[in-house]
Amino acid sequence: MRKNSIKYTRVNAEVHKELAEIIRNGIKDPRIQPMTSVTAVEVAPDLKTCKAYISVLGDAEAKKDTLAGLRSAESYIRRQLAKTVNLRNTPEIRFILDESIEYGVTMSKLIDEVSRKDTASEVHEDGEDSE
Repeated sequence: MRKNSIKYTRVNAEVHKELAEIIRNGIKDPRIQPMTSVTAVEVAPDLKTCKAYISVLGDAEAKKDTLAGLRSAESYIRRQLAKTVNLRNTPEIRFILDESIEYGVTMSKLIDEVSRKDTASEVHEDGEDSE
């Protein structure tokens, strides 16, 4: 299975959907934050391994606890995935913290701040010219 094939894309989408459902409804670990989402899934072409990118809303401690909770529940998650997704091999899941959403929000705030300063300086300069 090639990385850009339709089958590969469908397998990734199905694993992503089921993994999100299992994390949202199947795990009762108190370490896992309620605002945890699966942002992306990359299943290897041989279906042996899977990288699951996880986004957690919270501070650094909450992120660390959530990853620890997910790693401890990995065998349960894999069993549930095997029940719901019909694949030749059920992939071993590696959870990776995805901070791209936070990075995007931070960059957006910085851009807004700079544009506000530019607008304020333009208004200030225009005010000096009219005097």
